[in-house]
Amino acid sequence: MADISRTELFETAPVSRAVLKLCVPTVLSSLVMVLYNLADTFFVGMLNDPVQNAAVTLAAPVLLAFNAINNLFGVGSSSMMSRALGRKDYETVSRSSAFGFYCAALSGLLFSLLVAVFQEPLLRLLGADSVTAQATSEYLFWTTTLGAAPSILNVVLAYLVRAEGSALHASIGTMSGCILNIILDPIFIMPWGFDMKAGGAGCATFLSNCVACLYFAVLLIAKRGKTYVCVDFRKFTFDRRIAGGVCAVGVPAMIQNLLNVTGMTVLNNFTASFGEQAVAAMGIAQKLAMIPMQVSQGLSQGVMPLIGYNYSARNLKRMKGALVFTAKISLSAIICATAAYLIFAGPLIRSFMSDPQVVAYGEQFLRGLCLAQPFLCVDFLAVGVFQACGLGRNALIFAFLRKIVLEIPALLLLNRLFPLYGLAYAQFSAEFVLACAAVIVLAKMFSRLAVEFGEKKGG
Repeated sequence: MADISRTELFETAPVSRAVLKLCVPTVLSSLVMVLYNLADTFFVGMLNDPVQNAAVTLAAPVLLAFNAINNLFGVGSSSMMSRALGRKDYETVSRSSAFGFYCAALSGLLFSLLVAVFQEPLLRLLGADSVTAQATSEYLFWTTTLGAAPSILNVVLAYLVRAEGSALHASIGTMSGCILNIILDPIFIMPWGFDMKAGGAGCATFLSNCVACLYFAVLLIAKRGKTYVCVDFRKFTFDRRIAGGVCAVGVPAMIQNLLNVTGMTVLNNFTASFGEQAVAAMGIAQKLAMIPMQVSQGLSQGVMPLIGYNYSARNLKRMKGALVFTAKISLSAIICATAAYLIFAGPLIRSFMSDPQVVAYGEQFLRGLCLAQPFLCVDFLAVGVFQACGLGRNALIFAFLRKIVLEIPALLLLNRLFPLYGLAYAQFSAEFVLACAAVIVLAKMFSRLAVEFGEKKGG
């Protein structure tokens, strides 16, 4: 019965219904993840201590670096699984998921070890100084030294489960941890609770990710024999076809994320030179900008299994229909969110922190960051199509264009022309150029596939 349902979803259900079934749970889980990220900032902000808020902001690149591993083994394995499902190659589906799971677990443990050993130089690299180092270290202890493995496995398992069409279960697993994090945050952070400040936010995150991993463990045990997601160690292999297929998509996705970490670190270091209040304001603005960004990312990730399956099944019409429908709903939502941010930037920043200087900085930062969101939406969709089709090189080229060629030089230039305030507009300038390139590349790609698939069918 599970196979019939999966086949109907990928092959015969109306495109709008299939997209919504895959994307709505993914977007909801992405939004809940944003809320849990905002919860750290919100409850730490209630302490009205810019140092504690700056600690959460400065540590953000390390947590973002988790996504490099998530992308390597989550995006890589899920893309391999979806394309294998389209070919009805179920052995490859099982071996790809086992490879992704065990490599992610090992990488999480290695990540924890490296952060523990090299913490002092890492803190300097992140931009922490004598004022913010202690609070940043406490936050990193829980989220990274102890929490890297459960944090990474939580996301990778969601990718694997979503790859076979179980978007709802993937989202429930992710959301269970996020919701628990929101509940635990005030208990661990606030003076009336354990009074752990920024470290308490990290502790709540660690415990929540452990619970999310437990959900996926129970799910896989309950669905044993009814799912192609496999964590059986006997299926784990370094076979060139499996490892190469996963890495062909996963390595470019990982590099893309590492470049994002580099961009954020550069931005935070520039901002840190203007003081803790500027860092705190940028952190709040970035967290708010994550809401529309996660909607875009949730939609692009949600539709990936449908596009990857139909790419392998050579159903170009269904591929194109899924992309166009997703683009319409994604852009509509993001444009509305951007308009709201432009109008209500001040009150939104003030809801997190009442410090007048932080609010003044944050209002300007948020307006700059939100302008990039509609263009970022187009870029995410393009990269999602590349990853779904196994075109990792295209995704990698876009990543280098985004950060190395466009955004980081824009940070340098705009900060020189408009000190501090120009930083928030660097992403907008980069994403605008990249969105134009994305439309052109996708149009050419679909034209090429129309000829390629037509020739094959004709033969």
